[in-house]
Order: sequence, then C-alpha cells, then structure tokens
Amino acid sequence: MSKSEPEFTIGIEEEYLLVDKDSRDLVHDAPQDLMDECEAELHSQVSPEFLQCQIEVGTRVCASVQEARDDLRRLRQTIVKHASEHNLAPIAASTHPFALWQDQHHTDKERYTMLAKDLQLVVRRMLISGMHVHVCIEDEDLRIDLFNQLPYFLPHILALSTSSPFWQGRNTGLKSYRLIVFDGLPRTGLPPSFSSYGEYERTANVLVKAGLIEDTTKVWWDLRPSARFPTLEVRICDVCTYLEDAICIAATYRCIARMLYRLRRNNQRWRSYDRFLVNENRWRAQRYGFENGLIDLGRGNVVAYRDLVEEIIELTAPDAEHFGCSEEVQHALTIVDRGTSADRQIKCFDEAKQGGAGDEEALQAVVDQLIAETAEQ
Repeated sequence: MSKSEPEFTIGIEEEYLLVDKDSRDLVHDAPQDLMDECEAELHSQVSPEFLQCQIEVGTRVCASVQEARDDLRRLRQTIVKHASEHNLAPIAASTHPFALWQDQHHTDKERYTMLAKDLQLVVRRMLISGMHVHVCIEDEDLRIDLFNQLPYFLPHILALSTSSPFWQGRNTGLKSYRLIVFDGLPRTGLPPSFSSYGEYERTANVLVKAGLIEDTTKVWWDLRPSARFPTLEVRICDVCTYLEDAICIAATYRCIARMLYRLRRNNQRWRSYDRFLVNENRWRAQRYGFENGLIDLGRGNVVAYRDLVEEIIELTAPDAEHFGCSEEVQHALTIVDRGTSADRQIKCFDEAKQGGAGDEEALQAVVDQLIAETAEQ
C-alpha cells in the first residue's frame, strides 16, 4: 500500500421526520425542549433542519464501518428516546406518506430565513429528508479526479436507498419521489466535471463573488466536495429506514472510491460517460428502484440490477477486504432480495387496503411501520 494513500475515513449524516404518535402526522412545531435535550446528550452531532418537523444527526469521523454503525445506532436511539418523551417518534424515510408541505413551518434561524426569502415556494415544498455520506480524501486534486469519475455509480447507490414512494397521501409510482422535489432547487442534480480542484474553486467562486451564495454549502449536487471537510460527500441517497442498509451504502461508496483510487495508482481510470446517459440511469433508479435494471453504459443495454451489484461487489472486493467490510458490502444483495423501505411501504399500504382499510387508515399503517422499523435498530 502506498504511504500516500488517503485515509478514506467516513461520516454519515441523516435527517429524520418527527411524527406525532397519536395522529401519525408530522409535528408542526417541534418543542424546543426536545432539541435542547438532544443537544445536551449529543452536542454538535445533532442540529435542527430547515423545517421544524425535522432533526439532523451526524456521526463522528469514523475509521471503520463498525465505528460508523455504533455511532449512528447511538444517534438514532437517542433521538427515539427523547422524542418519545414528547409523544413523538422519528421516522427514517425521505418523505412522510401523507403530510402536507403547506402545513409545515421553517426553523427560526437566519440561514433558513434567508433560504425561504431567496427560494420562496420552491424551498417551502422541501418536506424531504436525505442521507449524506462523506469519505475523506485529503489531496485536493485526487479528490476532484475521483469526483469526476464517481457520478457513474450514483444511480446504483440511489437504488439501494429508496424510501420516498408517497407524497401528500398518494402513491407517486416512483421509488424516490424525494429527488423530484429536491431537483426544484438550483445547483442540484449530477455535478459537472472539472479539470482540477483549482478550476472547481474558480467556478464556484464566481457565484460567491457575485453575492449569490455565501459559500459552497449552497451547492447541492448529488455529489460535491464538502465545504467544511476534506471529503467527497454523496448526497443522492434517500434516508434508509433500516440502519444496516445505510451502513451498506456507506461501505459500498467508500469501497468504490478506493477502487477508483487503485485504478489511478495503476495509471488507469473509469471510463467517462456523458451526463445525459448517467442521468437516464438516475431517472430509472428514481422511478423503479432496482426493479427494471439500469443501463450498463459499457455494453449499451439494460442489465438486471442484481447483476450490476454483483459486478460492483467483485470490483471492490480488494477494497472491502482492506477495510474489513466485505459483509456490509455484500448486504446490498440482501436489500435487492427483500426490497428497500419504499418497497416495504408500498407493500404495507397494499396489504392494508386488501384487508379493508381506507386510504387514510392504510397510510397510517405505513407510518406505524416506519416508526417501528426506525426504532428497532
């Protein structure tokens, strides 16, 4: 192993929606005591989000997948504990099955007030939550080189995470409706390519110097160089209801990043494909999850998703062994076999309807399932 190999430490951020246990609807005004109690125990690892019905957590910088698992489990359990004291429950899903965005209030912080003023109705509709995974790559030019190659894999990662099939009481027919909502914001979607880290900085600074954004925390691409850390941050994922699914995605992303680094070390690189083609796979992952496959851009045809996952597992096997996370990467096949949160939500709704429930009762059953699955980690 080269002495200059990046650390590839990881960190995971998750946003949860806060549900009233009686109505199963989102809480409109989360009690300040809840945030105070969580901050007293978790300190800087917890923070409010744009909407008052949301709460965000972030792991420490983790050297191993097991460390990330332990920290994320602790964070989830702490939010569950304190929320329950207020008759609330967090759900680890990217949309609520029936809540209305029109009923939500944004958090009273200067940043969020400015966002609401700048983005108007577009940002008020952001009743969505996401999961972000950071991988540390200290060298800036290496970071931007991997940044240019990683977008090929983003649809594959998204398909493993889907948890937003419902929107305002309707089955959208998509596995990740969250991205449909999120793409209404500026500076979203697949990132462009840059020849160097310097070019990236010069490009981003055009908007900063023009006074349009304060910094690159307001660049919301599916993958971005973090503004705060020496990391590449994957932002395309829905929140995984099952903790082990989130850990699988973090491990897989970390291994893909190291696989691309190994290629570079051997004077090779992943073939570059036009964003037009990668976007088609992004849409397929949003729409179908992994049910109808993705385009293998090298072969030029649609391939069963399970076959693509098996290829990724094989490609990254040396990296999974290096990090001691082969089992976590292999868990992707378990997700394919039993479905994502989106699949389970749709199944829960359909089974409730078949049992004689009306739409409202069936949607409440989905919320109950999400509460239980989030808490059982």
